[in-house]
Amino acid sequence: MIQSFKPKDCDPLISIVDSMPIVTCKGKNRKVATEITSKGYCSTKNMYYYGMKLHMVRQRREGTIPFPEMTVLTPALENDLTVFKNECAPYLSEKTVLGDKIYSDFSFFNESNPVKMLTPHKEIKGEPEVIKQREKAARDLFSQVVSKVRQPIESFFNWLNEKTEIQRASKVRATKGLLIHTFGKLAIALLTFVNF
Repeated sequence: MIQSFKPKDCDPLISIVDSMPIVTCKGKNRKVATEITSKGYCSTKNMYYYGMKLHMVRQRREGTIPFPEMTVLTPALENDLTVFKNECAPYLSEKTVLGDKIYSDFSFFNESNPVKMLTPHKEIKGEPEVIKQREKAARDLFSQVVSKVRQPIESFFNWLNEKTEIQRASKVRATKGLLIHTFGKLAIALLTFVNF
C-alpha cells in the first residue's frame, strides 16, 4: 500500500530514522499487555514509562514531512540502535540514513556495511583535548546539518501524536486493545497523510 501511494519527490537514497514512546502507564500504575510492553526511558521527555516504542524509517522529501518506508513496534526497553541493526538495516542496502546520537556505532556502520549512518557528533571517550578543540567547529556544523535534515521526522511524530494521540494508551486494558489502538491510529494517520 505504501509503495502505491509513494510521492515522486521521495529521495531513494536518503532515509531518516527515529522512535517515539507509546505510553500505557507512568510510574507505578497498573501494567497492561505485558507480552508486548515493558518499562523504558524516553530521554527526550526525561520520563520512565511502561509501554512500547514505535520505530519508523521514512524516506526524505525536500521541505516536507518524510514518507513512510518501514515501521517496527517493540517493547519500551528495546534499544533503538539494536532494533535498527536487526530489523531495518538489512532492508536499507546502499542508503544513507540519518538518525540521532543513539544510532552512533562506528564498528557497525563501517566501510564494509552497505548502509551509511549519519548522526550528530558524539563525544569519543579518551580523545585528546587538543583534537576536540581543533575539530569543534567542523563537528558542530556537521551536527547542525544532520539535525536540520532529521527535523521533519520529529515534525511527523508531533503531527501523528497531535492528530491521533497515539502516545496516550493509558485507557487500554488488554494486548488486543493496545494493538488496535496502535495500528488503528497508524492506519488512519497514514491514510490522512497520503491524502493531504
